[in-house]
Amino acid sequence: MNAQLLDQFAEWRQFEHANLLSNGVPDYRLPAMKIKQNQLPALQQRLGALSTRNWPIAQEIDKILLSAEMNGMKFNLEVLQPWARDPAFYRSLWCEQSDTPAHEGPCHHALIELWTYNFPLLPEAEKQLTASLSTIPPLLEQARENLTSNAKDLWLGGIPTFRNQLNDLHKLSAKVESTQHGLQTAITKAIIATQEFIQWLTVKGSNKSGPSGIGREAYTWYQQHVHLVPLTWDQEVCLLKRELARAHASLRLEEHRNRNLPPLKIIDSPEEYDNRTAQSVEKYLAFLRDSRILHMKPYMAPTLSAHVGRYFPEASRHFFAVARQLEPMALWCHWYHWFELAHMQVEPHQSPVRRGALLYNIFDNRAEGLATAMEEMMMHAGLYDDNPRSREVVWILLAQRAARGLASLYLHANEFSLEQAMDFQVANTPRGWMRKDLPLLQFEQHLYLRQPGYGSSYITGKFQFEQLLSDYAGQRGDTFQLADFFENVNLSGIIPVALVRWELTGLNDEVQMLLAQLTGE
Repeated sequence: MNAQLLDQFAEWRQFEHANLLSNGVPDYRLPAMKIKQNQLPALQQRLGALSTRNWPIAQEIDKILLSAEMNGMKFNLEVLQPWARDPAFYRSLWCEQSDTPAHEGPCHHALIELWTYNFPLLPEAEKQLTASLSTIPPLLEQARENLTSNAKDLWLGGIPTFRNQLNDLHKLSAKVESTQHGLQTAITKAIIATQEFIQWLTVKGSNKSGPSGIGREAYTWYQQHVHLVPLTWDQEVCLLKRELARAHASLRLEEHRNRNLPPLKIIDSPEEYDNRTAQSVEKYLAFLRDSRILHMKPYMAPTLSAHVGRYFPEASRHFFAVARQLEPMALWCHWYHWFELAHMQVEPHQSPVRRGALLYNIFDNRAEGLATAMEEMMMHAGLYDDNPRSREVVWILLAQRAARGLASLYLHANEFSLEQAMDFQVANTPRGWMRKDLPLLQFEQHLYLRQPGYGSSYITGKFQFEQLLSDYAGQRGDTFQLADFFENVNLSGIIPVALVRWELTGLNDEVQMLLAQLTGE
């Protein structure tokens, strides 16, 4: 990697982190954000002045990624301002690992990744967790100063976020030993602070009345300058409308084709769930191997087996639980996420820029797009040839993702409220699988409101990935090997699909358009 670019990358990542106050809490107060806003242009100018003449494509891509991250901070400082508009930004406790390189949505810089701790805690881990939990009360106190916006849906959506944190803190309290007095005290203080914050949000939220979306123009700027998606808001709407209609029409044709077959049987007990999921993991991995779709790696089987989830009774059976308990393999296709996260750890990229998670969820259209594309591509590759009814599940998954993505676009254009976005998603998801009485619905639309572009990334990324596959295979003709294609995609890192396409095919039309947007030409 170019030495100057490497130095600028290290300097940038250090600058991007919020300064810590004496109590260990990141500083998101207005003066601190003004300092960031004043200093950022100098970093951007230095990066822009760095000549890429005679650089290999891979290094040019690294520079573009660094520029996109800087644009992400610029956008956050000028438009999104999660520390001022989004109460959920101040959530600290995370009990589960994300299936993408980093947590979805804007997060502060002092997260508590509880899933990384092993219980019972060793003394050093107990000390670390106690110190981390002690940041929750002062952070939430600072949040009351920082949260000044009138964004109604973002504000009210933060309340269930902190109810979840409260519930997780109570579970943690019950989990730790009674002899761990310092830790128990830190948990108790965090519980009290979270309860008081929920009350404060509830009282203040009753007076909120403003929109929460960023608007069409800002959305397009963000997609093109930060997430490097070569589409406008209007183009994304057209694409998602098309995919929604295609999914519904294909489902009807599939149902007609299968009309004389017995319906799929839903898993209706924990014991059956364990048996069926174990069998389906083995079957799916065998399909990938025997059909020469992936170069199989030692970490794939244990990684997939570790993320099969759990059985859900009917009363709490959300959309993905219904799908998984009818055809588990449909979700195993989407769990390509876990394969590539393991790949990142076992076979880290040689470039520091791509070695970890890109900031500001810039990974979304690549990670979610490929995971979503895998569902339909594996169906077309023959995964369900012995059980055609399973194909219906794939089309329902696609319809749900198109419906929720389209709703999120209207939400950001301020044409929908959060409630209207949720209603649209429910109405356009087949068979009533998207239930309004379960928290998944609100969680999804609230997340996509918090993180522009994430809701549509499943479909826009799928669209771009299919174009990449077409271009890559077309260049290789009879020598094309699907497993080699996926291997090369993995080796590029979890970066925007337009950049993967340039690196793998040499086709840079999308990149040139994006660069023109970046430079204002």
